[in-house]
Amino acid sequence: MTRIVLVRHGHVEGIDPPRFRGRMDVQLSDLGERQADLTAERISTQWSPSAIYSSPLRRALQTSQAICRKTGLNAQPIEGLHDLDYGDWQWKTFEEARQLDPLLFEQWFSTPHLVRFPAGDCLQDLVLRTADALRMALSTHAAQTVVLVGHDSVNRALLLQLLDMPLGAYWRLSQSPCAISEVVVEAGKVRVERVNETAHLEMRP
Repeated sequence: MTRIVLVRHGHVEGIDPPRFRGRMDVQLSDLGERQADLTAERISTQWSPSAIYSSPLRRALQTSQAICRKTGLNAQPIEGLHDLDYGDWQWKTFEEARQLDPLLFEQWFSTPHLVRFPAGDCLQDLVLRTADALRMALSTHAAQTVVLVGHDSVNRALLLQLLDMPLGAYWRLSQSPCAISEVVVEAGKVRVERVNETAHLEMRP
């Protein structure tokens, strides 16, 4: 049995008001650092992970490092957890992107599986990357618990694969900053224990 504890990084600039962050290497805000510490406390008291893997972007690494401090592990950055590449739309506000291409902007929120960002990724590219990360975790950590620290888009893509849902369902799965999702894979069968849990963020250190 492999247990996957899936974590989104903490709060950063560009979440509210929203921007297409993607590969923009922003760091955690003060709120994000507090969220990461609370998430690390939650993970260290609930699970005993054998490994931690992270997106190579700073906001995910900072979140994973908080978990490392509580668990005594070292985080390994992997390309399979890298965020969606928004290409020419990176760091654009939603309004700026809408003005650039109103039709593509509308399609992203209605049929995301049919969109490729100008000079960037499509969801199929993201699924290929995250599938590699998932296969690695399952093959390397049989009968262990592994923490994966990713992004909103990355975690949605992973959950869609684990739940055997189509890419068109991308927007049906919320992933809040420092949310925890938990999935157990045993004998080829997938059992989802929790999705987008944030109750630990209401705790006080």
